[in-house]
Amino acid sequence: MDAGTDGLVTRLAGIGPLAVAFSGGVDSALVLAAAVRANGPGAVLAVTADSASLATAELAAATAFAHGLGVRHLTPGTTELDNPGYAANGRDRCYFCKSTVLDTITAVAGENGLTAVATGTNADDARDPFRPGIRAGDEIGVHTPLRDLGMTKADVRALSRTWGLSTWDKPAMPCLASRVRYGLAITPARLARVERAEVAVRGWLAEAGLPSRDLRVRDLGGVGRIELDAQLAARQDLRDDLVRLVREAGFDDGEVAAFRSGALNLE
Repeated sequence: MDAGTDGLVTRLAGIGPLAVAFSGGVDSALVLAAAVRANGPGAVLAVTADSASLATAELAAATAFAHGLGVRHLTPGTTELDNPGYAANGRDRCYFCKSTVLDTITAVAGENGLTAVATGTNADDARDPFRPGIRAGDEIGVHTPLRDLGMTKADVRALSRTWGLSTWDKPAMPCLASRVRYGLAITPARLARVERAEVAVRGWLAEAGLPSRDLRVRDLGGVGRIELDAQLAARQDLRDDLVRLVREAGFDDGEVAAFRSGALNLE
């Protein structure tokens, strides 16, 4: 199916006024921008779930993007950490998270007179075996225009670039809980430690003139594993400083490895 401008805008025009579950990432940003093109900014509501698993910088970026489009942006707090299924951090953690988050966003939409909610789920996500959160969205009945049109991540980036969206080349930035090894309990303190470590490492590399496009600090328990672009991970001269940073963030020790998307799903 056509994954171009007309297809996406037409699909969203057919849905009409709606709320967009807006994480600030490239996919939901495109859905939000397309909804504005289709229905006008006054008929669109951006809703970002504000929880302990959302990095502070991501919330700030989402707010700026939504305001740039002229749409109202709400940031309701969510309580997925109160759900034992989420806190236990099994391989179905994302299901419990998405259920809580999308229930909250759907409720906020209803309070604002909107019955439709759309997410940024794309066609690649639908084929990924490690995405139990998609089932939660399907059960709740949210719209997935990118998936429906067969738009892949590459399609999303290409159209975002054509439209001049600042997010077109934004690296993937999943929630902080995705950094925690399965089986380790998700707690506010653990998420905050991961965020502190990533902010410190990213800042140190930037000051050194060595920014890493992809960067994660994985919580392996007492050890924080720093995953970087391969050329940086191979530099032995950086390791002592990087390990020091994760120790200062609260880990007992650190290690350095090349970035692998979804690494903890494969361990």
